[in-house]
Amino acid sequence: MGFVGINSQLFMFGANQTEVHGLDGFLQLLDRRKDPARRKRGLITEIITPAKRLLRIFSMFFTLGQTLPTHRLGHSPLGGLFQPTMIEAVRLMSRQPFTTPHSSPPSAPPVSPSLSSPDITDPFSSPNHTYTYTTNGHDSFPAPSAYPSRRYSWIHVFPEGRVHQHPQKMMRYFKWGIARLILEPDVCPDIVPMWIEGNEQIMHESRSWPRFVPRVNKRCGIWFGENVAGGGGGGGGGTAGGYTVFDELRRKWRELVEDDERKEGRSFAMGVLSDGLKYGQEAVELREECTRQVRRAVLAVRRKRGLPDEDPKEGLVETWRLEGGGGGKREGKMEDGSWVKEA
Repeated sequence: MGFVGINSQLFMFGANQTEVHGLDGFLQLLDRRKDPARRKRGLITEIITPAKRLLRIFSMFFTLGQTLPTHRLGHSPLGGLFQPTMIEAVRLMSRQPFTTPHSSPPSAPPVSPSLSSPDITDPFSSPNHTYTYTTNGHDSFPAPSAYPSRRYSWIHVFPEGRVHQHPQKMMRYFKWGIARLILEPDVCPDIVPMWIEGNEQIMHESRSWPRFVPRVNKRCGIWFGENVAGGGGGGGGGTAGGYTVFDELRRKWRELVEDDERKEGRSFAMGVLSDGLKYGQEAVELREECTRQVRRAVLAVRRKRGLPDEDPKEGLVETWRLEGGGGGKREGKMEDGSWVKEA
């Protein structure tokens, strides 16, 4: 990964003109998180960049186990907000021990002691507990949240969920998965919004042959926002303190969870939700509001970059279904001039 990082820097700062803003504060936050044992909360960075495909080319994270396996609803009925990978993501934002192992699909095979089995187990302390999880009842992936060194981890998300290149640099609506990562962990994570632009010129979706070759001599910029959540700067980072809108949303979420646990007569494992917490009106409204607040935080960074305020309707699903979607079109050039591609 060091090799990839060096080559990425050479390309972005040597072959292109790249400026970075607000990096010092972010590096200080990372320095305070170096020791896993001293972390007090997780870290979420949310990035808006119109060319996620470029990041994929320069990142070995996608092949060295630094991403979580995800099903996409557009391609699989196993996708969506409540797939097993989301349980793993919520646990990465929290601290062990977890009360019960992963809640897997009913068809998940039992733990196998065979050396040929993909399951990872500890034969000395817990031979029946696996350090893997399944996304569909048949596959098996290592569960990073099972290891103490991954407590209060750093998760990087693309909340738009796809490549979106708009001529006025407008953002699509954000997916609700980001809300689960904020509302459900045991402690509110640090949240750092980011804005990247210029990459869409390096790998624009309308580029001609040779499409696989990144373009050079482009102007790029990276803007790091302030940490908009978390409390106290201790070993885990955080703001200077104070009660934030995310703290209030988490308080309401905790009340919902406690009410549901009383009704069910049992406690829920970390990341595992009842039907009421998945589909109940209050739960849905809390996720909507949390996602809206995250988008506002990114808009603040966009504004600091010098871009004008957007029309409030840009953050609505209905807007992109009717105007940006091109009459049901999923990819390519849309009616509003934007280019969309599945990530």
